[in-house]
Amino acid sequence: MRTILRFRWVIAITLIAVTAVMFIWSPDLSNLAEEEDSFQLPEDMTSQQAKEVLDEAGEGAETISLVLDMEEPLSGESEQNITSFLKDIRSADEHIEDVTSPFEREEIRDQLISEDQDVVLVPISVNGGEEEAVQAGEKIEALSTPEGMDRYVTGDAIISNDVDETTQEGLERTEGITVALIFALLLIVFRAVVTPFVPLISVAVTYLLSQSIIAFLADTFGFPLSTYTQIFLVAVLFGIGTDYCILLLSRYKEELSAGQDVSDAVVTTYKTAGKTLFYSGLAVFVGFAAIGFADFAIFQSAVGVAVGIVVLLLVLYTLIPFFMATLKEKLFWPAKKGAAHHDNKLWGAMGRISVFRPIVSIIVVAVVTLPFILTYDNDVSYNNTDEISAGAESVEGLRVIEDAFGMGDALPLEIVIDSEDDIVTKEKLAASEALADTLERSDVVEEVRGITRPTGSVLEDMYVDTQLEEVSSGITQAQDGLGDVRNGLGDVRDGLQEMNSQVQGTRGPGGSLNEAAANIENINNQVSGISQQLQQTGNTQTAVQQLAGVQQGLTEVQNGLQQGSQQLSNQQEAQANELAAGLDELTNGVQDAINGLEDIESGLEEAETYTAEASEASYIRGTGVYVPDDLLENEDFQEGVDQYAFDDETGMTMEVSLKKDPYSLEAIDAVEQVKEIVDQETAGTPLEDDTFTYSGVPGTNADLQDISSEDFTNTIIIILIGLFVILAILLRSIFQPVFILGGLLLTYFTAMGVAEMVFVNALGYPGMMWPVPFFAFVMLVALGVDYSIFLFDRYREESKLGVREGLMKAMVKMGTVIITAAIILSGTFGAMIPSGVLTLMQVGTVVVTGLMLFGLVILPLFIPAIVSLNESDSAAVEKEK
Repeated sequence: MRTILRFRWVIAITLIAVTAVMFIWSPDLSNLAEEEDSFQLPEDMTSQQAKEVLDEAGEGAETISLVLDMEEPLSGESEQNITSFLKDIRSADEHIEDVTSPFEREEIRDQLISEDQDVVLVPISVNGGEEEAVQAGEKIEALSTPEGMDRYVTGDAIISNDVDETTQEGLERTEGITVALIFALLLIVFRAVVTPFVPLISVAVTYLLSQSIIAFLADTFGFPLSTYTQIFLVAVLFGIGTDYCILLLSRYKEELSAGQDVSDAVVTTYKTAGKTLFYSGLAVFVGFAAIGFADFAIFQSAVGVAVGIVVLLLVLYTLIPFFMATLKEKLFWPAKKGAAHHDNKLWGAMGRISVFRPIVSIIVVAVVTLPFILTYDNDVSYNNTDEISAGAESVEGLRVIEDAFGMGDALPLEIVIDSEDDIVTKEKLAASEALADTLERSDVVEEVRGITRPTGSVLEDMYVDTQLEEVSSGITQAQDGLGDVRNGLGDVRDGLQEMNSQVQGTRGPGGSLNEAAANIENINNQVSGISQQLQQTGNTQTAVQQLAGVQQGLTEVQNGLQQGSQQLSNQQEAQANELAAGLDELTNGVQDAINGLEDIESGLEEAETYTAEASEASYIRGTGVYVPDDLLENEDFQEGVDQYAFDDETGMTMEVSLKKDPYSLEAIDAVEQVKEIVDQETAGTPLEDDTFTYSGVPGTNADLQDISSEDFTNTIIIILIGLFVILAILLRSIFQPVFILGGLLLTYFTAMGVAEMVFVNALGYPGMMWPVPFFAFVMLVALGVDYSIFLFDRYREESKLGVREGLMKAMVKMGTVIITAAIILSGTFGAMIPSGVLTLMQVGTVVVTGLMLFGLVILPLFIPAIVSLNESDSAAVEKEK
């Protein structure tokens, strides 16, 4: 330290010069944060795998939604205006790939126009990522909207962009509020004009240098970054940086009051408080560095604070000694040598309770904390639309969609099925339709859309029961046709018998006519038998074979009649001519019967072909679905293939509309049920070896829940282990670190209970935003451990006085420093509350509540009580030995 004091001017000038150069030449951290996709989930998450599959197939375009909320129900005029507006949209931006008109087809109309005909939804496909989608949205917003309707542009990309912009605006407000608040608090604490500028200058240098280093690391090495990085950097550095300055200046003030000269006071300060500061900074560094082990990029982005802590320690060990040695007593002007250092009366009073009446103290702490812990439900929300004001256009548009169509239809779960070969085969189509049917019959799914049901309605022609009903209807018609043939042949027979009696006296073919009539009677009996057999057995194959024989017999009869007619025509008698004409009519009747039988035979052959092919289609078993060739040529079916198949028909998607709000926890549970159904229903089917991944808002949120929960658990373990090791080394105790960390956990859950009561129970939010538990824990535990180190490191200095006396002395000496530090750090995090970003508001609330609770209740009442009980018992045991 004396070397630093000797070269203090060189060190200070060098530090400031390096900071200025780095700040000028470094990339803009705000711009880098905006460009960074910090919400990107790890590649092994199913929603990211789905995105990768679609991107590789050229199907990964972003989709935004144009919402038109009309004053009057849709009319011919407004429909024309909207159609014209959609033409303008198609040419508004080069990245707009497709605009789906709700007026193209009736089934699309039903999907995109509300039941009341006053809301029109227009999906717009954008070629590119989030940046291109936002740009396209801005171009659409610049167009003139048709009269009589309100226009909203929304979508995940646009909502995320609104969140980023709101966060950046919140950062600017937070910075200004933080600086003003710290300056005011320092004036109150030190009651000096010069003193507040020292921490502010030191922390400002730290912040500028830190963000420059982080910007270089992010730009060059891909260091994790998000819009939260700067906000947490401001809050933590200005908070604990000021706290550390107060610790150093207070100890320096105490040493000056004890009569030491400036140089010795600086050296003593850094031998005592400086060591405490180092271990405190190390503890905070470990807490934030542990975030680097998280898998989620947005969590990792807070690791930048660890870089800031290293820079802060560098500045505090170089720049603060410069100010101490240079300003000397003027540092505390107008006071002389900072006046006397006063003991803290509040902590003294609480110390007398916790140290000498520990049981009473623990009961008091339980009364304060248990009500919030016992009512804490750990409600979590994944609805990122709550992050920004409800007045934002993107959120308002989403609300209009929700009211008009239901959120399940607007934001479905997307199942992406990827195969190594053709997926549009009869077998796989049958399996996918059976899966869709099972999904739709579950109690969590409203509707399923895919190749086999492009509009959400079932294609009944795919199901065997419908097809068998048609076959049965055809057989019935064949039976009716056979009856008609019988009646017709009966008329022919009667006509022949009558004609035969008329030609008995002529030289005509009377005998042959009689023979023809007899043959027709035999054929009629055969037809009657076929009809009866078909009705009883339904054996179409036998019926077809028998009909072929009947047709041959009728042909012979027809030939005989034609010969008889010719013979009669050769005779010149008038009666013979009339009989010949009558015979021609009977011949035509026989021909009609032959034609009717051919039609019947053709229909029965089709039925026979269906039953033969269906019997050979093993995929019918368990699905009840059969895909005949003519169905593959069905227009509705081809539309489904075009819309839902991709990558040369080696993959397909299914859209599952859930009954619950896609952003809700119930929707996440529904996704898990859908996954279970898919696993069960595809086992042993042609889809078994295909890859199923899940995307859309519900699928992404399900992955988000998994990764955030896993990261939270892993990070807690790493942080607690790291802090335990540091505390054990510093305090040379195993029990004290356990008590300190236990107190911090008690503080965290109590603060979370308070915040949940405010935001969920009072303000009506569905839960605390999903990043809040993670960030709040890291901030509160990593920063709260500082105050424990402040107290217990001083306790080690005073340990020669005994357990209780040493605790009391440490508490009255450090009480003011800790309370002041807690107030200042609470102020910097409290500055997040006006940010307008729900996550920051909730994190700020938890940390402020936790720090004040820890500084005023847990640290002075709970931890000393536990330590007093433990070490007093240990001392008693040692005395007995």
